[in-house]
Amino acid sequence: MIDHISLNVSDPAVSRAFYVKALAPLGYEVAAEYGPFVGLKAADAEGGPGADLWLAPAMDPAPVHLALTAATAEQVDAFHTAALAAGGRDNGVPGERPHYHPGYYAAFVLDPDGNNLEVVCHDGPRAGEPAR
Repeated sequence: MIDHISLNVSDPAVSRAFYVKALAPLGYEVAAEYGPFVGLKAADAEGGPGADLWLAPAMDPAPVHLALTAATAEQVDAFHTAALAAGGRDNGVPGERPHYHPGYYAAFVLDPDGNNLEVVCHDGPRAGEPAR
């Protein structure tokens, strides 16, 4: 089981503002800050007291794909809306991706450094059903 991950970012202040807004629909909030390092964690997350997503300063960070789980398709939709409002760039509108598996409902947004941030609900609406 993964305890935490560090995401390299070029401007911690810009990324902090983006991630706080973009991940609010999932219950994420700042859990710790150590200088330019920012740790986020969902308020209802299990595990240790520390953050599970760290934003770490780096020069010329290489973009990565980071996927976070949502409990509902509505959370996926809310993430996408919030992330775009926070300055993210659309990289895949909310919707089912049956080529991954039935019920795979996700949205993708590029963060300020070009990281591909995905939020997915594995029990999303089935074909022909409206989003829940």
